[in-house]
Amino acid sequence: MNHKFAFLLLFLFGTFASYAQQSSTEPVIDKVVAVVGKNIVKLSDVENGYVSLRVRQGMENAFENRCNILEGLLINKLLIHKGELDSTKVTDEEVESNVKNYLNAYEIQYGSREAIRKATGYTYDELKELIGKMLRERILAERVQQQLTSSVKVTPYEVSQFFNSIPKDSIPEIEETFEIAEIIRTPQINDAERERVKVEITKMRERILNGDNFAMLATLYSEDPGSASKGGELGFFTRGYMVGEFEAAAFALKPGEVSPVIETKYGFHIIQLIERRGNTINCRHILMIPKVSPEDLLRNRMLLDSVAQEIRLGHITFSDAASRYSEGGNKIEGGKVSHPANGGYLFTIDELKRLYPGIAFQSMNAGDVSNATATKTDEGKDAYRIVTLLRRNPKHIANLTDDYDRIYNTTLDEAKQKKIMDWAQKTIKNTYIYIDDEFKNCNFQLDWK
Repeated sequence: MNHKFAFLLLFLFGTFASYAQQSSTEPVIDKVVAVVGKNIVKLSDVENGYVSLRVRQGMENAFENRCNILEGLLINKLLIHKGELDSTKVTDEEVESNVKNYLNAYEIQYGSREAIRKATGYTYDELKELIGKMLRERILAERVQQQLTSSVKVTPYEVSQFFNSIPKDSIPEIEETFEIAEIIRTPQINDAERERVKVEITKMRERILNGDNFAMLATLYSEDPGSASKGGELGFFTRGYMVGEFEAAAFALKPGEVSPVIETKYGFHIIQLIERRGNTINCRHILMIPKVSPEDLLRNRMLLDSVAQEIRLGHITFSDAASRYSEGGNKIEGGKVSHPANGGYLFTIDELKRLYPGIAFQSMNAGDVSNATATKTDEGKDAYRIVTLLRRNPKHIANLTDDYDRIYNTTLDEAKQKKIMDWAQKTIKNTYIYIDDEFKNCNFQLDWK
């Protein structure tokens, strides 16, 4: 495998965290070190990438690593150049929604906007503008890359050829993996509890309409952990970012206006619009969540424990029990759990420990069924689940029989990477390219000169 090329593509779509975190108080003499079309690469872009890489790889091969980083940036700018020439569309909405995610992550990391400024050297608005520009370019480059590689396919013969081309002493060892299935049940909120919470939040809305401060009440009573400490403020968002009922109510408000009580899958809300900017709004809300009664929780736990026992006795298969009892979206697949990151079905033991705390998968054999354990749904609701180990794949040297999907994906990635490199080499000939003398001795993979 071409490891240098793999690095280029990883860097190409890397995050900009090291850039944002570099303090503006550090003296930096910046300059343009490359131009692709009308898109520039600054020395600071290379150095920030190098700082991030050095944390992971140490300080060896400093000049070579800087050259690799610069070439990744050159390919990135070439993709952006093509996107601009082709008028490839990146909407404000998709940029803004992603910017919000990054800014929220920074606020969680540093605790406040003032702390962000002290840590990064940028004000909140400056950081927002910087992230927005970089995200727009990244989305554009990714979109062009997808267009260029969408037709790339590989055959089983090519997969076999690729695997057989790897030197025997370089074939990787695959760590132990697990395939699992689950049955999950969420106790229903009884009507009395729903009505109790609705009455309580309605009284809170009346207090606000009579003059009480919305932000203060949100801090004291809202059950949304992400916004309560900020007076319920959610930050700017566009349509399509929130659940439908919440979004419809929020976008119908005028600045300062308070919504009626709104029910979503998360609970009951009241919303106040703070500010509207074009097609984005900023609002605050108070969330109150109806609670499942202890009796209903116990009833669901006992049900799942009895189902687990029926499976162990052979009276019903786990797959049939999942179809009959599970409330998960995977019930039609017998409860088989897919990996949240890659869509496959293989999990490492560290991933399972994080996703299924309290279940000792390492001591389970295929077919074993756990007792009912407490969990939370994606909406934060209390639930119980039982889990079975479908298959345990021991640690082994990669091979085409056990690891075909993994090798296929690597082969496909390699083919896509080659397509990009071939395209880039042809495109360079018809594109204005400038590279500063500081990098003239770089051993680039492509002929940028």
